[in-house]
Amino acid sequence: MTVSSLDSLPQPLKDRLRNVRLLLLDVDGVLTDGGLYFANGGDEWKRFDVKDGAGIYMARKLGLEVGLITGKTSDIVTRRAEELGVVLVRQGAMDKVPALAELVREAGCSTAETAYVGDEVLDLPVMARVGVSACPADAHALVKRHADVVLSAPGGRGAVREFVDLLLDARGGLDRIERMFWEGRPDA
Repeated sequence: MTVSSLDSLPQPLKDRLRNVRLLLLDVDGVLTDGGLYFANGGDEWKRFDVKDGAGIYMARKLGLEVGLITGKTSDIVTRRAEELGVVLVRQGAMDKVPALAELVREAGCSTAETAYVGDEVLDLPVMARVGVSACPADAHALVKRHADVVLSAPGGRGAVREFVDLLLDARGGLDRIERMFWEGRPDA
């Protein structure tokens, strides 16, 4: 279901969003645009969106655990996770189901209390096991077919922030964020 706002979602999905305690994200195609950039010396580059990073920061600030599961292994992912304070990370996980089980156990929650954002068919086994599944607008057609939420933003261009805002809105967190950052503004 493509989402325009929390109000457009059916009540059972809103309830599942409200119960999420752990947000897991794929990296390539979700936190990045899916492109791989290589320099002449062999260095690999990835582009991350600061809006997605801000969303992860807000989610963590309001008590959500956040983790990453990716099929590739990259020092760039390690660095980005460290910058965002994300410690639940599994790289090189071509079969993502065991990584899901490990991260859920480490976070001390259940798969029903877990949300996952993925974009490729490799993500489907995880998406089938979590409480809420989502995908960016440019995800593979099969992933879109099975996702609980199809976001309007593409991967690496604010899709994670969009989903975090849905999660926070379902939990009343957007109001808390607004108060947290709007406090102290001078009266007009």
